[in-house]
Amino acid sequence: MSISDRLAQIPDSYFGKTMGQKVEHGPLPLINMAVGIPDGETPKGIIDCFADAIRLPENQKYVAFHGKDSLKQAIVDFYERQYQVELDKEDEVCILYGTKNGLVALPTCIVNPGENVLLPDPGYTDYLAGVMLADAQPERLVLKPPYYLPEWDKVDKKVLANTRLVYLTYPNNPTGSVATKAVFDEAVAKFKNTKTKIVHDFAYSAFGFDGKNPSMLQSEGAKDLGVEIFSLSKGYNISGFRVGFAVGNKDIIQALKKYQSHTHAGMFGALQDAATYALNHYDDFLEEQNETFKKRRNQFEAKLNEVDIPFEPMKGGIFLWLKTPPEYDGETFVDYLLQEQSILVAPGIPFGEHGRNYVRISLALDDQALLEAAERIQSLKYLYQ
Repeated sequence: MSISDRLAQIPDSYFGKTMGQKVEHGPLPLINMAVGIPDGETPKGIIDCFADAIRLPENQKYVAFHGKDSLKQAIVDFYERQYQVELDKEDEVCILYGTKNGLVALPTCIVNPGENVLLPDPGYTDYLAGVMLADAQPERLVLKPPYYLPEWDKVDKKVLANTRLVYLTYPNNPTGSVATKAVFDEAVAKFKNTKTKIVHDFAYSAFGFDGKNPSMLQSEGAKDLGVEIFSLSKGYNISGFRVGFAVGNKDIIQALKKYQSHTHAGMFGALQDAATYALNHYDDFLEEQNETFKKRRNQFEAKLNEVDIPFEPMKGGIFLWLKTPPEYDGETFVDYLLQEQSILVAPGIPFGEHGRNYVRISLALDDQALLEAAERIQSLKYLYQ
C-alpha cells in the first residue's frame, strides 16, 4: 500500500469514515443526531451576495494569497463590535479554508518534533491528527464533569515544561460546557513568559445559553501568546462554504500565512465577498441562532429530566453529552440506539478516553424530530435503573 509511515500511524478520521455513509437501522424512521452542523438554511442575503459576486470578472481569476482587504477589515470590525478586541488586519488576521485546516496545520507551523501538545479530553477529534503530522507528542488535558474546565495544577510539571501548544475549545465540542473570561485569564497567566502558546477553537461562539461566550482575546496579554480560530459555519449556516479565520498573536498568524502560501493559492473571491457580507450584516441572525438552540436545549433536557436519564448540563454549542447506561460504553450504546430506536448518535470514544461512557447528541434537527427522538430515548429509562 502506498502510504507514508507518518500518515499510516494516524487513526482514520471518525467523521471522515462515517459522514454520508448509508446506515442500517431498526424498523422506525431514522433520526440522525450525529450531524455536527446547524440544520437551517443559509440566509438569503448571503446567497444573493455570493451569486452576484460569482459574476464579477475579478472573482474569476486568482486573488491575493492572504485575502481581500474587505474581508480582513470585516473581521477586524466584527471583533471590535462583538468582543471589543482590536486587531491589525495585516499582522493579526489569517483567513482559513474552513477552521479545521487551520487547527490541523497549526502544530506543523509552530511546534517542533518531540515537543508536547496538550489536547482536551474530551475534545474535537481531529486535533490529534495535526499533532501527529508534526511529529509532536500529544498529551491529555483531562477535563472533568460537570464543568469540563482545565485544572492546570493537575497536569504533570514535566509535561508542561516541554509543552509548546495547548488547545482549548469553548463552547466545548462534545460536552456543551462553556468558559468564563476568568478561565481564559487563568490560562493566559499560566503560560505568560513561557514558550507555551494557546489556540482557542471558537467554532460554536454564537451559542451561549446563559450569557455571551467570551473571546479568549479579551483576556489581558492573550495576544502575546495565543490565537483564536473562528468559524462562520455554525453561526451563519454556511458550513458548506468552508470559511473561517485565525486572529491573535502576530508571530503565530505569520506562521500560518506562510504555511498557507505554500499549500493554497487564495480563497475564491466570491466566497470572500459572501463571508464579508455575512460578517457585516448578520449580527442579529447570530442571536436568533442562539435562541433557537437554547429553546431546543431546554425542551430536550426537560424530557430527559422527566425520566432521570443522566446527561451533562449543556451551557452552549449544539451538542448534548449523554451518559450511557451502566452496561454500555459509547460504541455499544450507539449500536443499540441505532437498531432499537433508529437513532444515530456519535460515540464519545473518538473525543478522548474520558468520553468512553458517553454519546454525543446533536440538536440540529427540527422541533418535531427532536421531540420524537426525546420520546424514544425516554422509553429507555429502564436501562439506567
